[in-house]
Amino acid sequence: MMTENYPVIALRGVTVFPKLSLSFDVERGISLFALDCAMEGSHDIFLVTQREIGVAEPEEKDLYTMGTVCHIMEILKTSDTTVRVRVEGRQRARLHRLWQTMPFLQANVELLEEPTVRHTDRVEALLRQTYALFGEYHDLVPNLSDELVATVLDSREPGELADFIAQNLALRHQHRQSVLEELHPSKRLQLVNELLVHELDVLTLEVEMEQKVRDRVGRVQRDMVLREQMKVLQHELGEDGMEEIEEYTTKIRQLHLTQEVEKKLLKEVDRLAKQPFGSAEASVIRNYLDVCLEMPWNEVTCDQADVDKAAAILDHDHYGLEKVKERILEFIAVRQINPDAKGKILCLVGPPGVGKTSIALSVAKAMNRKLARLSLGGIRDEADIRGHRKTYIGAMPGRIIDALIRAGSMNPLLVLDEIDKLGSDMRGDPAAALLEVLDSEQNSTYRDHYLEIPVDLSRVMFITTANTLDTIPRPLLDRMEVIELGSYTDEEKLEIAKRHLLPKQMQEHGLKKAQLRVNDSAIRGIITGYTRESGVRVLERQLGKVCRKAAMRLISEGVKRVSLTEKTLENYLGPCRYEPSLHMKQDEVGIVNGLAWTQVGGEILEVEVNVMEGSGKLELTGNLGTVMQESAKAALSCLRSRAEELGIEKDFYKTKDIHIHFPEGAVPKDGPSAGIAITTAVLSALTGRKVRGDVAMTGEVTLRGRVLAIGGLKEKTMAALRYGMTTVIIPKTNEKDLEEIDQTVRHALHFVTAETVDDVFAVAFSEKKEPTATVEHLTALAANTKEVPNTLCV
Repeated sequence: MMTENYPVIALRGVTVFPKLSLSFDVERGISLFALDCAMEGSHDIFLVTQREIGVAEPEEKDLYTMGTVCHIMEILKTSDTTVRVRVEGRQRARLHRLWQTMPFLQANVELLEEPTVRHTDRVEALLRQTYALFGEYHDLVPNLSDELVATVLDSREPGELADFIAQNLALRHQHRQSVLEELHPSKRLQLVNELLVHELDVLTLEVEMEQKVRDRVGRVQRDMVLREQMKVLQHELGEDGMEEIEEYTTKIRQLHLTQEVEKKLLKEVDRLAKQPFGSAEASVIRNYLDVCLEMPWNEVTCDQADVDKAAAILDHDHYGLEKVKERILEFIAVRQINPDAKGKILCLVGPPGVGKTSIALSVAKAMNRKLARLSLGGIRDEADIRGHRKTYIGAMPGRIIDALIRAGSMNPLLVLDEIDKLGSDMRGDPAAALLEVLDSEQNSTYRDHYLEIPVDLSRVMFITTANTLDTIPRPLLDRMEVIELGSYTDEEKLEIAKRHLLPKQMQEHGLKKAQLRVNDSAIRGIITGYTRESGVRVLERQLGKVCRKAAMRLISEGVKRVSLTEKTLENYLGPCRYEPSLHMKQDEVGIVNGLAWTQVGGEILEVEVNVMEGSGKLELTGNLGTVMQESAKAALSCLRSRAEELGIEKDFYKTKDIHIHFPEGAVPKDGPSAGIAITTAVLSALTGRKVRGDVAMTGEVTLRGRVLAIGGLKEKTMAALRYGMTTVIIPKTNEKDLEEIDQTVRHALHFVTAETVDDVFAVAFSEKKEPTATVEHLTALAANTKEVPNTLCV
C-alpha cells in the first residue's frame, strides 16, 4: 500500500467526485494556507468532507475517510478574506493519517484505483433504470439544463454516470458521501438509483402539497370576494351588523363596571365590528361577550340578619351538628354588625352520611343567599377550575365563574363538595388553582383564564366538604377554617329518624301517619342491628324498605294500619345483620371491658388474659398492630416494676407464660388506649382478683403507671352506655372532653378519672378473690364472636 502526502481542505456540505469539476469558496485560514502549499507544488490537493458542518477547526475524527485528490484549475480572489476555487477531480483516495493541523491540514492518503466493469445485461438494465428515473426526475424539476440531461443520456460508464448524477442532484452531503465511498461502479449506480427513487417520492409529495395549498388559497380568495360582495349588499339593505354592535355597547355601559373591565369589553366589541361577516373569530368574540354579559355584575342579595330566624331554620332542617350551627350563627351575627365583612371559607370534615352537604344547603337558606354546588370529586384538570383560554375551540369559563352565573349573584354561597378527592396529572393540579379562590386576601381580583378580567370573590361564602384531611394539600387546608363532624350517636340517629328520615320515606311511598306506626324501640333495633355506619344513609334505606313492606301489606292483605315493633323487625328486614360485641356482664378474673373507636362509632373491646406455668413467654393474639403490641409490653413492664407492691410473685416473668388475647381476631386492631385495660387484666390474672363486669375503661399507660389521654371519647362512652356499662374509667386529662359528649350519656354513666393505674385498680376490682382464669373458660367466652367489618382503634 502506497501513501502520499497532500495538503488537505475540509469541505463543509460539499463533495467532489473524480473526473468532474467543481467551484467553491474558501475563507478559513487553514484552507487558504493549504491552497498556497498546493500551488507551490503540483497543484494537487486532497478534498474531503467534514462530518459536521459547524466544526470550525476540524481534526481527523471530524473528517470522512474517503475523499478525492483534485487538481486546482483556477483561483479567483473575490474579497479580502475569500477566494473562489475551481478544481477537477482526479482520483478517489482514502485518508490514512492527518499528521498536520497547523498552519494547514496535511495528511497521508492512499490513492484508489476504480475497478473495470464489463457491459453485461445487468449493467445495461441498471443504465436503463437510471435513464428512466432521471427522466421522471427531469419532469418534476423542469429547471434542469438540457446539457445536463444530454450528458446523462450519453454516458455509458456506470461509475462515471453515478458520480455525475450524485454531484448534480440536490442531495444531502451524507448521501453524496455514501456514493463517493462505494468503489464498485455497478453498486454505485444501484445506490444512485435508490436515491433517485427517494427523491421522486419526496418531489411527488411536494407537488401534491403545493397543489392543495393553491386550491385552498383559491377558495379563500373566492370566499373573501363573496363576503365583500355580501357586505356591500347588506350595507345597501341596512343590514350591516351595526345594530348588534350598538346593542353590545349599550349593555356594557348600563352595567356600570369598573374602568378596567369596561375598557376590555368595549375593546372586544370594536374587534367584533372589524371582523368580516361569518368569520370564525367573530363567533369566538360573540361567545366571549355573551358569557361576560351573563355574569351577575353588581347583583347581590341581602343577607338574613336575624340570628334567631337563622337558628330556627338550621334546627328545623338538621338535628345535632351544634358546632357547625354555632359557627354559622356567629358569622351571621358578625354580618349583622358589619355588613361589609369578607366572605368566609369553612371546611366541613367528617365521615360519609353525617350531613355535610345538606347542612351547607341549609346555611344558604338560613342566610338568604343564592346557592350553587360544585362537585370536585375526580377533577384532574386545572382548566376545570380556572377555565380555558378563549383562543381554544370549545373554550369555556371555569367552574367558579359558571357557578356565579348559575347562582345569579355576586355574593352566593358556593358549596365545593368532595374537595379531598381532587386529582392531578400532566394537565395541572386543580388544588393549586383553588389556592387563589379560597384566599380571602387575594380573591377580590380573581382572574379566570377565559374572562381575563378581574372578578371579585371576596363577598362569596365558600363551604367545602371532605371525608378526610389527609389528601388535602397543606397550603389549601391552611386557607380554610376546619369544622369536624363526628359520627352520630345512637340517640342522635333516633331523633333524626323520627324527625326527618321516616316522614320523608313515608311521603315518598305515599303512606299516611295513621297507616304506619314505628315505635322508638323498633328504630333503635334498626340502628343497632341493621346498620353499621357513621351517618344515616343506610338507616334511611332500611326505613324505605320498611315503608315498601308496609305498603305491600296494606294493598295485598287489606290491613288499615301497620305497626312496627322491635319484635316484628325480622318480618320486615330479615335476620339481624349485626350482633352486639361480645363482653362479660358478670365479674370475672382476667377479663376486662375496654373501649374502642371505629369509623362507624364506638365498640366494647374485651381483653382476655390467661396465666400458665411456663418459662416467661408473652403471647399476643387478636390481629394487633405494632402500637398495641408495644402497649401490652409497656403494661407488663409497669406491673413487673411494682410486683411487690401489687402482691405479685417477683419472678412471675420467669415462671409464668402470659397470653393476652383480643376477641374478633379477624378485625385489625391498633392504638395505645387499651393500655390500662391490658394492665388491669394481667394483674387480675396474676392475682386471681375479679374485675367488675359493669366497668369499662380506656387510657394509655406508661412504664411508670401514669394514665395518658386518648381520643374518640364521645363514641366510646356511647358504646359503654349501649352495652350496659355503669362506670367508665377515663384519663384525668380527658375530663375536659366530658363537656362535649352526649348529655344523655353524661347523666347515665358514672365517670371516674384516673391519673395513675392505682386509681384504675381501686375502681376496677371487686372484693372477692378467685383462682386464675383457665384457658377452657376464656375459650368458651370467645366461641360466639362475630366479625365487625371495621378496624378498631383503641
